[in-house]
Amino acid sequence: MAEAFAKAAGFDAMSAGTIPSKSVNPDVVDAMREVGIDLSSKIPRLLNMDMLSWADAVVTMGCSIESVCPVVLLDKMNVKKIAWNVEDPKGKDIKTVRRIRDEIKDKVYALKKELQ
Repeated sequence: MAEAFAKAAGFDAMSAGTIPSKSVNPDVVDAMREVGIDLSSKIPRLLNMDMLSWADAVVTMGCSIESVCPVVLLDKMNVKKIAWNVEDPKGKDIKTVRRIRDEIKDKVYALKKELQ
């Protein structure tokens, strides 16, 4: 969701995780389709060092286990770190997924305004 909203906001963005799922959550696909964004063909990616070296900034969402959170790696790199405490939509009902979607969208556009 964050990558899609970031691209819509004009950022050059990519999304990846430290423990990515095999596919995008179907409820996330449905919730994003409701706002005109199709994620049905997207495949979650594993975060790697090339991605981190490409980035000017990295947004983490809900990191709580330091051993898999990329913040540990970012401490050694010259990359702006932004932490958003966003609930994981996995296993949530569609109403909650919609709330999470809207929260992510608001955070993306607030970041765009902050960086202008």
